[in-house]
Amino acid sequence: MPSPSPLPLDPIEEAHRQWTEHGWGAVADGMAAVTSVVRAQQIMMARVDEALKPFGLTFSRYELLTLLTFTRSGALPMAKASARLQVHPTSVTNAVDRLENAGLVRRVPHPTDRRATLIEITDDGRDISRRATEALNEKVFADPGLSPDKLDSLVRILTELRSKAGDFDTGDRPGRWH
Repeated sequence: MPSPSPLPLDPIEEAHRQWTEHGWGAVADGMAAVTSVVRAQQIMMARVDEALKPFGLTFSRYELLTLLTFTRSGALPMAKASARLQVHPTSVTNAVDRLENAGLVRRVPHPTDRRATLIEITDDGRDISRRATEALNEKVFADPGLSPDKLDSLVRILTELRSKAGDFDTGDRPGRWH
């Protein structure tokens, strides 16, 4: 897919100028930051979608498959998958429906909790997850568009933003980016 021609000006910089001219200068930097993150997310998701397209996966379905490959048993309760992926249970149910129809996962009864259902990855699901991961590694993750030192700085900044928004709480445990 050819990339569109770049604009002759930075629309976010222009929006910042307009915000300031219209009397919203005190919040213009915040607008530029939020708009930049949203635009960067759109750019990244377009690359991710392009890499996953040959596998018939959306990023959310890919994340679920990959989460299952990271477990010892290849299975997780649906509620735990929802919590780990930080999405509403309905989103997991919809993703499981699609993945199950494609033969990539199956629902199985929980062995000790009759109220819970496990999502179990199939051999085909493992294969698709592996191949999709290879494609993402090659086409997106190997070169996300920034140098390694800038990537580290970006992840540190976004980690701080996510932490302050209540996305996670590691307490006093140190982490790579916090």
